[in-house]
Amino acid sequence: MKQIIFVFLLTGILSSCLQENQKVLLFITDGSRDLKLMLTKEVMLMKEVIEETGFQVVIASLSGETIAVDSLRLKPDLKLEAVNIDDYDGFIFPCMAPQWEKIYLPNDEVVGFIERVVEFDRPMAAQTLSVADFAKAGVLVGREYAFTIDPDTSEYPEFKGGLYRGEEVVQDGMIITSGTCPWKTREYGKPDGTREMTELLIAAIRKSTQKSS
Repeated sequence: MKQIIFVFLLTGILSSCLQENQKVLLFITDGSRDLKLMLTKEVMLMKEVIEETGFQVVIASLSGETIAVDSLRLKPDLKLEAVNIDDYDGFIFPCMAPQWEKIYLPNDEVVGFIERVVEFDRPMAAQTLSVADFAKAGVLVGREYAFTIDPDTSEYPEFKGGLYRGEEVVQDGMIITSGTCPWKTREYGKPDGTREMTELLIAAIRKSTQKSS
């Protein structure tokens, strides 16, 4: 009986240590129609939910500069160009409510980064307009996904080959997408997908880690 209890405790300790060593990269895009809302209700909620599991959250942005609004300040840990993809077990891309033009002009550096993440076969999640970056990177081809609208592929050819499944959170393998962020919730009363998407990412990371161990 003592041996069984010891093994049980040891397993729990090892599992806890493993979670503490696991890292999730949270990437913040520049610009927002309501920075305070998106930082407090989207970015910080994602960070809180992930850290509650014992995982470490590392925040990156293109510039690496402090983001400030009113009394709220957030300093990214590093620039996107400095990210070593192999250091992370999962990746999450909040919407940040940028101007709608982002769908037409996605940042090439961000899209290129996502393309490289796909090669590592790690769990990834994107919300609302960040789903457009997934589309541009070819992540959605042959996959079910959520988005803020059902995109007309003649107008948005980057979505061609994907399977639109509405605005609510959708998981297809290790790719999780959400079509409703806090800004859209406030403006249109749609259910916010932030927490559900984040929790699904955590579950996908755990599953992926178990398979590789």
